[in-house]
Amino acid sequence: MTGKLTVVGLGPGSAELTTPAVSRALAEATDLVGYTTYLDRVPVGIERQRRHGSDNRVEVERARHALSLAASGNNVVVVSSGDPGVFAMAAALFEAVESGDPSWRTLDIRIEPGVTAMLAAAAEAGAPLGGDFCAISLSDNLKAWATIAQRLEAAARGDFVIALYNPASVARPDQLGQAFDLLRSVKAPDTPVVFVRAAGTPEARLRIARLGDADPAGADMRTLVLVGSSRTRLIERPGGAPWIYTPRSERDVA
Repeated sequence: MTGKLTVVGLGPGSAELTTPAVSRALAEATDLVGYTTYLDRVPVGIERQRRHGSDNRVEVERARHALSLAASGNNVVVVSSGDPGVFAMAAALFEAVESGDPSWRTLDIRIEPGVTAMLAAAAEAGAPLGGDFCAISLSDNLKAWATIAQRLEAAARGDFVIALYNPASVARPDQLGQAFDLLRSVKAPDTPVVFVRAAGTPEARLRIARLGDADPAGADMRTLVLVGSSRTRLIERPGGAPWIYTPRSERDVA
């Protein structure tokens, strides 16, 4: 009996930002596998659909479990938030395939994309990702802080807009401040910084600062931080937060 495995991204929070393709895969699954918090976002579907929830820090083990279920003939969906290929389960799944049972390489494995947090956060502010940009996770659970610092400095010197994922947690309360200090050594103090908490949900909150005095306090794992390039601009408007955008052209904007 041949099974199937699909890795999906639910989007950043609102059900409206879950794609129809992802909703269809979820409805057809016999087994859902994922971090319990993300599984709780999936509406109850098939009556006999099985849910396999686990802790957030066992990604490869979760992937192996999903692969074993699929190898046994089940239609398995692995659930991520955002997009499954951006700091999420798709990479863990293929890591498990590469090092695991050779028969897993014959499985029907598909990836269904989702709206990742930096896109939802950017939409709250305007168009800060209009020019070249990059994404860096500040979590040092899977890589050394020295690696993160090296990449931050390289991105700053390359004048990218930088999307910072996983900026702070209870275990890592100081790393966003350290990241800002490093970026200040390269970027101008008036560089716009955008904090968006709960992007893509009705509870979304936007805060705008300048890099020179940006306060990391209040950022957590539900916050996405966007640090502008030298080209990023603010458009002031009455009665609301400024629009922020990065021009696509290097030509001066009048």
